[in-house]
Amino acid sequence: MSLTPERFPASSPVLSARSTTEATRSRPAVTIISTSVESTLAALKKGETLASRLGSQITLLIPEVVPYPQPLTSSPVQQDSSEKRFRELLKESSVDATVQIFLCRDRLEAVNALLNPSSLVVVGGPKRWWPTDEKHLARMLRRAGHEVIFEETE
Repeated sequence: MSLTPERFPASSPVLSARSTTEATRSRPAVTIISTSVESTLAALKKGETLASRLGSQITLLIPEVVPYPQPLTSSPVQQDSSEKRFRELLKESSVDATVQIFLCRDRLEAVNALLNPSSLVVVGGPKRWWPTDEKHLARMLRRAGHEVIFEETE
């Protein structure tokens, strides 16, 4: 298990610049979009299975929505606590993944801007008969042309 937080420059007005790396330009084959802790764990396990079959790496995208009254680059303390929380999450799941934490105004818009066309994405969410935020995110990513696997949790 390795936690390598990567940060990237703003490629659209919805993202915040946290750092620049060359690795962010070449997207991995399996991308996990972080939602809730339980749902993200389920998505990481599914992503690990897919990545081992495909022989690729896993990237965990962590969108952190910043409300409009605050500047997009606000709250470094919150960002550090998020990194710590997801470091513990990856230890718990024992998945080898690269982590990319980014600040944004709109989660869907930011994720879409970061993904390559036709990316393989795993989104976890609760098993409900009604539409949830996670199911809405998965549906919108499918509409944008990505291959999306929705991993349900109890």
